[in-house]
Amino acid sequence: MHATNCKLVTTVSCVHDSTNGKSLGMCGIALIIGPAPDQSVFESMLDGIAPRGEVRETLCGERQLLGTQRLKIVDRERAIQPWHSADGRWAVCYNGEVYNFRSLGSELASLGHVLRSDSDTEVVLEAFLEWGEGAVHRLRGEFAFAIVDRTTDQVYFARDPIGVKPLYWSRHAGHLYVASELKALVPAGGRIHEIPPGHHGWGSPAQDPAATAYVDLLTMGNGDEPVADVNEAVRQVRVALSDSIRVRLDTDLTVGVILSGGLDSTLTLLHVREMHPDCVAFTIGSPDSPDISYARRVARDLGVHHEIIELTPGDIRLPDIREAIRMSELTEYGDVINAVISRPLFARVRNCGVKVVLCGDGSDELFGGYEMYQQPDPVLRQRIFQHKLRNLGRTELQRVDRTSMRQGVEVRVPFLDLALVRLAMRLPIDLKLRDGQEKWLLRHAFADILPNYVRQRPKNPLSHSSGLHERVRLYRSQFPRIYRSFGYEGFGPMQRDFSIVLAKHGNDLDRALIDMHMQPDYSIADHARDLAGALRWNAVSALRRSRSPATVPAT
Repeated sequence: MHATNCKLVTTVSCVHDSTNGKSLGMCGIALIIGPAPDQSVFESMLDGIAPRGEVRETLCGERQLLGTQRLKIVDRERAIQPWHSADGRWAVCYNGEVYNFRSLGSELASLGHVLRSDSDTEVVLEAFLEWGEGAVHRLRGEFAFAIVDRTTDQVYFARDPIGVKPLYWSRHAGHLYVASELKALVPAGGRIHEIPPGHHGWGSPAQDPAATAYVDLLTMGNGDEPVADVNEAVRQVRVALSDSIRVRLDTDLTVGVILSGGLDSTLTLLHVREMHPDCVAFTIGSPDSPDISYARRVARDLGVHHEIIELTPGDIRLPDIREAIRMSELTEYGDVINAVISRPLFARVRNCGVKVVLCGDGSDELFGGYEMYQQPDPVLRQRIFQHKLRNLGRTELQRVDRTSMRQGVEVRVPFLDLALVRLAMRLPIDLKLRDGQEKWLLRHAFADILPNYVRQRPKNPLSHSSGLHERVRLYRSQFPRIYRSFGYEGFGPMQRDFSIVLAKHGNDLDRALIDMHMQPDYSIADHARDLAGALRWNAVSALRRSRSPATVPAT
């Protein structure tokens, strides 16, 4: 029935360059399931995610409207989406990269599956048809997808373990809506919900999705045997990080690296340069910022082409804030500030024709890069660690996804490969924090390849080390109003920065969570004090910049 009533439509929504018949394997998805779905709402949903892919592809029927905005990678002509099974019963809308899809495809072929393409999209669907809900345990990568049973309107959802790729749903007026971004679900008019990282499950127009954890970040590592020996920890970290970066370099495209000149981004660039010499580094900051000074030296020492995006604080104005909030959909103030800075960074990446980028995000969470991990109680410290990881998909990773995908750039996150995450869970805190130094094990494990000036550089957040944080902070009190103007309150309100609330309560997770529940947002008085502080900082910083430009230690 559905096979005859549905039709596949492909249109080009924007144009990107490609190399050797290849471009990026990422996209955005949008679905409406239910009787007589509204085509105009569906088109609005696809318009909302249009920058995520160059080609708009839809599969439309009497009860289902399925669509993707897809950037293509391999098998450009046959690997279309939404991809359907050979018998037409099942269809998948898929976003992401499964790095082991070729080995899975070979295994499926040995089991009798006849593959019609050379794409991870088809492998995901065939894996589901072979192993059912157990298929997600076999996927290595960053993904979010919805598989529709076109005979029953049942929808199976899954999202990658860490939440690198986004997935949201809404159920309203007898229809189930699914999309990659909040802005695509605003036209549906209902309450918006998230499929959490590491979760999967079923939903339908008549039933809210019931998502359960196939990887539970809030319990991961509990009871696992620690890797206490320093030499063994060094060996395992080196192997795991190298392998994670290697699988993310399976492309013939030029690969970019986001380089701050700090530990994590320098380690990433060192590996990329050795494994994929066709690479370029990108750095953003004010002209006298530490990031630009350190990154310039790293790139020069490694002989890597370096693109520097210099912004003065005065370059950032209210329209930039508004666009960053619209684009990122973030709910925490500090993440919005970082999104403002990330926008021009990924715009430069796009303008340089680079489509695949690796970054060092996630290392601080895994290897003790935050003061919150200095909590003396080991049980509470582990819970903070797990809570931080569990929420990356709504904070740092969401910033990276939205600000890059809105520019047609795919960011891959090697530090958050599940194997590396599981290993980090087994590392004792005294290997992460030692001699007053955060991320001690990383510095020690790669001492033979890291420049001394990078090893000795202390951790500093993106917005601070770029020299642009305090300028954005001037507009902070306006964030909630701008956020609401885009209809994002259907997902939830803007919230106080959890790290600040946690520090206020002496890194007591339970007290911080209660406080956040009682008072989600900052008060008017809080905003007034913050604005006064930002004004002072801007004045002092301007004076300091006029007197002493940043320098890099000579060691």
